[in-house]
Amino acid sequence: MSHVPHQLDEEFPADAETIRRLSGENPEFAALAARYHLVNDEIHHIETGEDPASDVRWEDLKKERLMLKDSIAKQLATLAKA
Repeated sequence: MSHVPHQLDEEFPADAETIRRLSGENPEFAALAARYHLVNDEIHHIETGEDPASDVRWEDLKKERLMLKDSIAKQLATLAKA
């Protein structure tokens, strides 16, 4: 298990400012980012032992985080150019 919090500005360091801007300007992007942070925090709590969870729940959350990250990357590619 990794105990590294995967914050968006760490996952996309070159886009950190764009993420902040889009989170304030674009409701759809803001919702994706908020969900990512929620799921990521839950994963981090499981990995650090703060919250017990089954392996299935942990794996499902990691899959959801990956899907959210992919969606955010796509949004960054499109919205940052606009």
